[in-house]
Amino acid sequence: MTDTDLATSPETETGQPDVPQVVFACIRNGGRSVISRVLTEHYAGGRVRALSAGTQPGEHIHAEVAEVLEKLGLDTSAEQPKLLTRETIATSTMAITLGCGEECPYVPGVKYIDWPVSDPGGQDEATVRTIIADIDGRVRNLLIELVPDIDLPASVLDQA
Repeated sequence: MTDTDLATSPETETGQPDVPQVVFACIRNGGRSVISRVLTEHYAGGRVRALSAGTQPGEHIHAEVAEVLEKLGLDTSAEQPKLLTRETIATSTMAITLGCGEECPYVPGVKYIDWPVSDPGGQDEATVRTIIADIDGRVRNLLIELVPDIDLPASVLDQA
């Protein structure tokens, strides 16, 4: 790494590049938060780290969500619901809630944003695609806010 790289890419105490971390939280961690995490990771190209978790995580992600994301070329095979903890939020730059309401732990110093997005669980493919389109636009705007110089690839929805 050159001196110029160090100036433009600050590092944490661990020596890793200092990239913003966002945690997406919903109740079951099977739909909205997973869609948000997968899209963020896809578009960010390593410039933002994305986590997802739930206040009452289910056993698996919603099959209808996985199916539509896979059709859009996004891999969901490693997605497993995880419990949202204070530690997860505390290590994040931002917490985005998607329907967990007052159940989400509050950590001072972390920016919270609520995205009022419909639950895709149990919905038909057209409805799931509409929800993904809503989240896609929100994620793309979030990335521009977090990393103003990011060069976003085309939306996965444009390629479908």
